[in-house]
Amino acid sequence: MLALENYLVLSAILFSIGTIGVLTRRNAIVIFMCVEMMLNAVNLTLVAFSRYLGNIDGQVFVFFIMTVAAAEAAVGLALMIAFYKNRESIDVEDINVMKL
Repeated sequence: MLALENYLVLSAILFSIGTIGVLTRRNAIVIFMCVEMMLNAVNLTLVAFSRYLGNIDGQVFVFFIMTVAAAEAAVGLALMIAFYKNRESIDVEDINVMKL
């Protein structure tokens, strides 16, 4: 079994990659995938601490986070499809036009 530190380092790397992706990309689908990667990094941390501490509280939180993430994915992809039908682009800078 791996040590807790290994899981935390992996989670920090995944979260950092996700954060960099959100801050540097302009494609809405890539940003969406990076946000999902950040959520999975948090899930990994919660499961690692849950296993380390010997209780299931972290795993229960992960269940709820995954449920909310699935709903967010459905709504987010529906919004992206609707935006693509109207503008024929999913560039984040084009979404700014929706403020009109």
